[in-house]
Amino acid sequence: MQVAYLDHAASSWPKPPEVLEAMQDCMLHYAANSGRGSHQMAVKASRTLFETRKNLAKLFAVKNPNDISFALNTTMALNQAIKGFVKEGAHVICTSVEHNSVRRPLEFLRKTKGITITYVPTNERGELNIDDVSAAVTDKTSLLVCSHSSNLLGSILPVEQMGELCKQKGITFLVDAAQTAGTIDIDVGRMGIHMLAFPGHKGLLGPQGTGGLYIAPELDLEPLLQGGTGSQSEAVDQPTVRPDRYESGTQNTVGIAGLNEGVKFVLKETPEKIHKKEWLQTQAMMSGLMGIEGIKLLGPDLGQNKTGIVTFTVNEADSSEVAFILDHSFQIAVRSGFHCSPLAHESAGTMERGAVRASVGYFTTDEEVERLVNAVKEIAQHLK
Repeated sequence: MQVAYLDHAASSWPKPPEVLEAMQDCMLHYAANSGRGSHQMAVKASRTLFETRKNLAKLFAVKNPNDISFALNTTMALNQAIKGFVKEGAHVICTSVEHNSVRRPLEFLRKTKGITITYVPTNERGELNIDDVSAAVTDKTSLLVCSHSSNLLGSILPVEQMGELCKQKGITFLVDAAQTAGTIDIDVGRMGIHMLAFPGHKGLLGPQGTGGLYIAPELDLEPLLQGGTGSQSEAVDQPTVRPDRYESGTQNTVGIAGLNEGVKFVLKETPEKIHKKEWLQTQAMMSGLMGIEGIKLLGPDLGQNKTGIVTFTVNEADSSEVAFILDHSFQIAVRSGFHCSPLAHESAGTMERGAVRASVGYFTTDEEVERLVNAVKEIAQHLK
């Protein structure tokens, strides 16, 4: 039996055929070091990187593609944003559904730079009240960090309202788009976003080891890494020109060539179309699971807007046991445990046993959704 892959919130699979073809073409014909030579292969590599920046800029409504720097993943991008911006003694606001990629860098800065942090709570469904965010602002608040969508609950946070609040208060706004880049329309200008961290391997349908960070032109971050960039090589200090300032070392040209095709696929299909398809499938999955005795759904209610995530518990069973049975007995791939988001589990009341997360993607079929529902029904009866 073919595996039903329902773990797209961790990494999308399969990828569009164009992604694989572009990566193979790069490896076979021009996998040289971009920015480190004037020969034809190096120039083609550099052009591929710039074309990818242009397509990302189009997707996120970024005016200057050079304001987008590549990273290995969203975690690296968030570390660059947080550690490169936050100063000693500053106050930072984030939410209780943040991923550890936000929480751990902030807690590191609490210990090393004496910053203070306010975690604004959401309700048990992962929904945030903008008034609670406003009430957390102090005269020392320099940064607001927000996950666009909870990777546990699938709730979509009010990013546009938060961007407007930041504009009114003179606060820099960082958005973690790990669960929304490519599946939800993002306009950094309209949403008031100063920094946007995103993965290449999830909704953008590219390979792992790709991602990036948009940095507003008025911001100057302390680079996370220092080293060779292929520019201003005679200088002892890190270059000031973008994107080189934030891209030390050899880039993942092969991966970025694949990412470019993933972004082009998303632009062609549109985030709106992708989101609608995923939402309809989550609604079908939720509706099916709701009819099973012993199943508790987490996150927004049926009919509410959300990303392609359906998280649930089965009676009193440990989430890892349920995921193991789904994998080994039904060939269905899901995620279990705490999803690198313990604060969200505290909000949802699932810290004891974790939860099972099934997440759909663009290539998920209705039959796979039905397979999951039927499998969970059988498991729930067995684990009464």
